[in-house]
Amino acid sequence: MTRMVATALLGLALTLGSAAPASAAPCKDAKGKFVKCPQKAPVKKAPCKDAKGRFIKCK
Repeated sequence: MTRMVATALLGLALTLGSAAPASAAPCKDAKGKFVKCPQKAPVKKAPCKDAKGRFIKCK
């Protein structure tokens, strides 16, 4: 039981530790050099549907 808890805590620490710097750091390539960040893809609008799931004209 103790091993499972320790493994879960280690996994959580690794996940939290690697997620925070990646989102705050500027873009880098595989060698660690700074590069221009790629632009985010535009968000596609989904077709409009009513409550029953049928397609309707978007407002």
